[in-house]
Amino acid sequence: MKNSCDKHNLVLASKSPRRRYLLKQAGLSFTVIPSGIDEDSISLSSPETYVKILAEAKAKDVSKRYPECWIIGADTIVVINGTILGKPDSKSQARTMLNQLSGKTHQVLTGYCICCYAKKKLFSETIKTDVLFKNLTESDIEWYINTKEPFDKAGAYAIQGLGTFIVKSINGSYTNVVGLPVCEVVEFLIKEGVIGLNIENSLHHRDLGGNLL
Repeated sequence: MKNSCDKHNLVLASKSPRRRYLLKQAGLSFTVIPSGIDEDSISLSSPETYVKILAEAKAKDVSKRYPECWIIGADTIVVINGTILGKPDSKSQARTMLNQLSGKTHQVLTGYCICCYAKKKLFSETIKTDVLFKNLTESDIEWYINTKEPFDKAGAYAIQGLGTFIVKSINGSYTNVVGLPVCEVVEFLIKEGVIGLNIENSLHHRDLGGNLL
């Protein structure tokens, strides 16, 4: 065995504080080991395929180093009218993105991959959520940009933060918009026996399984 996962058998291959928060809220015990892949090396394809391939690349990169562990990789993008909106590099870019999204419905796509190299198992898919923005005024946009929250966020907003005031409605998974479709991830982990449901613990919102295999 090349490496161990410390006391946990589950690894999040991401440095995203939002994904870490979501998994903790779900009561999972895990280790964070960010992937070292160069995202720019992944060729662009359809948004649905692109984001899934990125998630697979991240998970596989960590899985090769920690073959006995179950690895979760993920990537999230914002798409409007077929155009991918990444993370804004400047106020000008953030302003342009928010104007593009204003009053319209866009899609948030999260590709996720769960794999275990030693067990030769890999599962990946892309989950889509439709998000409708309210009509944003110039004052709305300038205030939001000045909070600095839009930066380091795909599409220049964070639904779980101050950006909640610009989201009128969503159709689909909320956690998917934050960065990880928790329902689908947990369902897969239960099905594979990676975690088990402990009713007493889950009712107290602590540990979904208590014991990781």
